[in-house]
Amino acid sequence: MIVKQHLIFILYSLCANVFKVAGTKSKAKGSQGQFPITQNVTVVEGGTANMTCRVDYNDNTSLQWSNPAQQTLFFGDKKALRDHRIELVRATSQELTIRISDVSLSDEGQYTCSLFTMPVKTTKAFLTVLGVPARPEITGFTKPAKERDVITLTCTTSGSKPAAHIRWFRNDKEVHGTREVNATGKSFTVRSSLKFEVDKQDDGVAYTCSVEHVSLSNPYLTTEVLEVHYAPQLEIRHSMIIPQEGQYFKLECVSNGNPIPEPVLWFKDGGELPDIERMIVEGRELTITTLNKTDNGTYRCEASNHLGTSSAEYTLFVYAKDFPGPTTDPNALGQHGPDHALIGGVVAVVVFITLCLIIVLGRYLARHKGTYLTHEAKGAEDAPDADTAIINAEGNHVHAEEKKEYFI
Repeated sequence: MIVKQHLIFILYSLCANVFKVAGTKSKAKGSQGQFPITQNVTVVEGGTANMTCRVDYNDNTSLQWSNPAQQTLFFGDKKALRDHRIELVRATSQELTIRISDVSLSDEGQYTCSLFTMPVKTTKAFLTVLGVPARPEITGFTKPAKERDVITLTCTTSGSKPAAHIRWFRNDKEVHGTREVNATGKSFTVRSSLKFEVDKQDDGVAYTCSVEHVSLSNPYLTTEVLEVHYAPQLEIRHSMIIPQEGQYFKLECVSNGNPIPEPVLWFKDGGELPDIERMIVEGRELTITTLNKTDNGTYRCEASNHLGTSSAEYTLFVYAKDFPGPTTDPNALGQHGPDHALIGGVVAVVVFITLCLIIVLGRYLARHKGTYLTHEAKGAEDAPDADTAIINAEGNHVHAEEKKEYFI
């Protein structure tokens, strides 16, 4: 009986120990069989980053956040590093979330969340900080440029991370520059240059530098409008095609130059205008109030700026008042009767074509070879009459000798 009770106690003790070990292993597996869960975070420089660490099961084991220098930021709800930018958002047995305000490029790196089990479990989260590029500046151009000058426009932006991308536009058309990237600490300075020879077509053209970056919702833009000085070019425009006596006539000196060439001077036949009462100059226009034959001649306008002088000429011929030009009433032409010159021209063309046909036909006939037959009727001379001679000739037809004759 005593032995039986002893055996029962031993079995009870063994079972208790087995259940105790099993419970201990199950508890250890619940807290030690998992790792903290984190996520990488990207933030723009100057912004705010939230760093969160979670576990699915925790038996009151503490969570901890550490920075890239392995300095403890928070151990549970206890702040360990004196940095006013870092504050606690949430601390429970299953989550530890902290907030970093006014993030700088130096905050970038690998952060560690630790679960203090035996052994300690850790998970990494990378904080990426985007450096915002500074607004671009265009340098290298001093207004104004002169035609045929070679200039270099340089667009510069600094502080970007990763390096910003620069694009150039000439008005609305993209042009390509030369890119240069230099590292400054953790950020980059980017330059792009355009080198070209300016001409008068570049005057007033807008060159725009566009900076694009992942941290920007819209690109930064800056624009430089070119001012190009060039020598003048002149052209004279007249008010009518056929100037006639008694008419009002105007000449305009159209100039193209920068600065605008002034003043505009008018001359006739190399000298001053002879009749200032009828020839009125107003700015760039010369007006002759009543044309007459004495106004015939060469008119010249002249203008200059600090880059040169230019001139243009126009030769005026004044037609008679009744000249049937484009300015005359079209109905007036029918009152002068038929156009004899036109009729004579048509007749001449017809005669010429006829002569050409005769010459061509004659040359064709002269070169054409012809053939014919001659018949000799033997004994026809001795025939008593004409009828007999004909009969004799027909009888000898088959024996006729073919003869050829050539036209020369």
